[in-house]
Amino acid sequence: MKFSSIKERLAGLGGAKWEVHAQAKAMARAGHDVILLTIGEPDVPTPQALTESAFAAMRAGRTGYSDGRGEPGVRRALAERYSARRGRVFHPDQVMCFPGTQTALYAVMMAVAEAGCEVMVGDPMYATYEGVIRATGADMVPVPLRPENGFRLAAKDAERLITSRTRAILLTTPHNPTGAILRTEDIAALGRLAVEHDLWIISDEVYEELIFDGCPFVSPLSFADLAERVVAVSSISKSHAAPGFRSGWCVGSLEFTASLLALSEVMLFGNQPFIADMTEQAIREGSSVAPGMRARFAARAAMLADRLGRETGLVVHRPEAGMFAMVDVSATGMNGAAYAYDLLAKKGVAVMPGASFGTSLDGWVRLALTVGDAPFADAIDRIVAHANAAQLKIA
Repeated sequence: MKFSSIKERLAGLGGAKWEVHAQAKAMARAGHDVILLTIGEPDVPTPQALTESAFAAMRAGRTGYSDGRGEPGVRRALAERYSARRGRVFHPDQVMCFPGTQTALYAVMMAVAEAGCEVMVGDPMYATYEGVIRATGADMVPVPLRPENGFRLAAKDAERLITSRTRAILLTTPHNPTGAILRTEDIAALGRLAVEHDLWIISDEVYEELIFDGCPFVSPLSFADLAERVVAVSSISKSHAAPGFRSGWCVGSLEFTASLLALSEVMLFGNQPFIADMTEQAIREGSSVAPGMRARFAARAAMLADRLGRETGLVVHRPEAGMFAMVDVSATGMNGAAYAYDLLAKKGVAVMPGASFGTSLDGWVRLALTVGDAPFADAIDRIVAHANAAQLKIA
């Protein structure tokens, strides 16, 4: 049987990146003592008030077909929130709802890129970005994110890679996997490039509610001169500990969302009204769980950096937001993949190889900050012991 060319474009971009996680899960099922620091999932359940809201909406009959843009109530709530936070007025028709950030990003990318185009994205990047870009037929152009620049995308690095085929710049702020946050000057410089070369800016902002105390945040949506070329995506998956509800959205210009409607209807013809009602409540009331997650993740990142900095030759990049910390393991003489498998086999701690998120992180691993304090401290003890067995202890 014949398949479309998308099969080849996406070959190797799915589950293959998560082999360490799959092996660790198999070991745990077999009874081994394994601490999973691979997946970023909230460390608390979805608030009961939200699940009860979804149940109530279902009991009230909110189970029919939805508006192709998303239910009016949740779009109004999101327009009001973005108007309050971005310093510009947003209309509900500038919002389109999708099942999660991933679906929103896929739809947006399909609307702006196609075969023959190039899309620039910082390297490292979230694991699905290459697939989302290549699904359109476009080519991904990785722009190295430098540790010495705090893993923030620098306009000078992007500018060197722009060609006549470049169609868009995909940003993540706060960033996954590094936890870096773009500054006003970073976005302004990237915006000037976008204007000069007529590029779209797509901004994944799903970690906005998980920014650590004292760290700044600005969205490309706040720049009035970029209003016609910026599209942001987000969801309640992280902010409200509700990843399984698959409730996300994109925000862009009226022209963009009007153009996206036909694609959205072909894909989905709207998402679930009862989830939309729950999401509207979540947006209007704010998150009851985000403050606690922010505090816990920041504290765990600080503990990790302190312990590994004092007791090993491993170097931790302190995140400014999000659910992860990056660790430079090059002092072991292993790359990130070899280190991850060795740590799992010898100490039962599962971490993600940095190369799963881009070639520039070959000597790094990503650790999730989302397990409880006690198992996280246990994991650090095991990482320290593993490093010291490799004679990486600092005098």
